[in-house]
Amino acid sequence: MSVTQVNTVKTSVIQDFKEITKMRLAISVVFSSVAGYLLGVDTISWSTLLLLSIGGYLMVGASNAFNQIIERDLDVLMDRTKNRPIPSGRMSVNTAFAIATIFTITGITVLYTINAQTAMFGAVSIFVYASLYTPLKTKTPLAVFVGAIPGAIPFMLGWVAATNDFGIEPGTLFMVQFFWQFPHFWAIGWFLYEDYQKGGFFMLPTGKKDKGTAIQIIIYTVWTIVTSIIPVFGVTGDLYITPVSGVLILVLGVFLLRYAIRLHKDRQTKTAKQLMLASVSYITLLQIIYVADKFIREWI
Repeated sequence: MSVTQVNTVKTSVIQDFKEITKMRLAISVVFSSVAGYLLGVDTISWSTLLLLSIGGYLMVGASNAFNQIIERDLDVLMDRTKNRPIPSGRMSVNTAFAIATIFTITGITVLYTINAQTAMFGAVSIFVYASLYTPLKTKTPLAVFVGAIPGAIPFMLGWVAATNDFGIEPGTLFMVQFFWQFPHFWAIGWFLYEDYQKGGFFMLPTGKKDKGTAIQIIIYTVWTIVTSIIPVFGVTGDLYITPVSGVLILVLGVFLLRYAIRLHKDRQTKTAKQLMLASVSYITLLQIIYVADKFIREWI
């Protein structure tokens, strides 16, 4: 085998590993966990932050690997997933299962070294994603509600890792990311509707790209905004943001709501994609604002 062929094989293996664990998604989850940790901690422990990042990545990687094992026969049917490692034949089910199992055991162990509650929530996330959300996707639109639970855990997981306590603060962080997922994933379900149909997935609340789905997207967008600014009012324990940050988040929310309303008006695929991108920007900037607000107040 030539050097070029060896390099090609190495590149392919690395690419397949990134795809089976959904590296980009995993990194975004780690970002949320780190944000939650920084919000909850008094004095930053870099070793804990590293363990949280590694454990969080392994947790998401395991969930996604199990997901792709279970859905391998359906992934073949959809354009966006047919070239994934398992349906394309580049990775065996046994190899994927080994990765998922190792990631699960290692991830929970790493999180346990932080504290038991962090490990417990990590385990719950993997279980709900793989055992409940994944099989429900072909049965009922309620799968998105179930999937929103593990999807909302990372933000609060960081706080629990920092404090070893679950109270109103991590509960609020959970609710922010929980409500946010509905406009985000329904937007994805909208512009990938035809592809999801090929796999038999029910990803929209009414099952169609209709007015009912668009109205629900608007409703959950409003709930996302409302939940996001609750810490301004000092009713969420140690989780607090200043009115200035509250206004910034409200402005972000107005932009997000604008795309949700626009989707209700034109019901175009392009608008659904814009809403999805706006939702990603919203949650990312929200977490940055939350963390920046805390540290600016401490420095002042």
